Amino acid sequence: MLTPSTESAPPRGHRWLAVSALACVLLSLAAWRALPLLEAAQARRLAENMPVFGAMPSFRLTDQEGRPFSDADLRGHVVVADFIFTRCPTVCPLLTSRMLRLQREAREEGLSPRFVSFSVDPGYDTPERLSRYASEHGVDTANWSLLTGPLEAVETTVLDGFRVMMGRDADAGEDDFFSIFHGEHFVLVDADGRIRGYYKAAEDAGLEALQRDLRALSLADR
Repeated sequence: MLTPSTESAPPRGHRWLAVSALACVLLSLAAWRALPLLEAAQARRLAENMPVFGAMPSFRLTDQEGRPFSDADLRGHVVVADFIFTRCPTVCPLLTSRMLRLQREAREEGLSPRFVSFSVDPGYDTPERLSRYASEHGVDTANWSLLTGPLEAVETTVLDGFRVMMGRDADAGEDDFFSIFHGEHFVLVDADGRIRGYYKAAEDAGLEALQRDLRALSLADR
């Protein structure tokens, strides 16, 4: 007859497996808890090694709702800026779709950057037209602003501040929107208002680099 202790005790091999399984679970939990810390540390190292191209310019413009909007509204946030115009028939819709992708991915990761699009055709792009453009392209304006204003103020902001090309052929009329030209780079700004990168986001390699650096700055800022 077996003794009660022998009947209730699991075989030695089973006990070893149970202990091993428990250890694996505890190690997995510890690694899972450490993962955000490791990611933040890696993000800080990457952010520290990114170049600084100068400061985000000071500006006072108008958003798609007709409200005043300035650089002060972006301070304390990681920012992605681009330069478009609503009647652009070529690259602007692509740039907007790429920005939409960045906005969606940032939201899915729990990141909170700000996005801003400067119109390089401000004489035509009224707040109403910018609002319509945002609606037609599915832009979530909760953290994405489309800006316009006096041409001189926009040129000072874009050309002198962000150092991105914009202009119009000298002999072109106001209705000749094919004569408008502008830089196709996205500009990344950190939460301290420093310009940290220029990216050809219409190209896959440029977009991937921007995704990496945007994530790094956002995590490092937490």
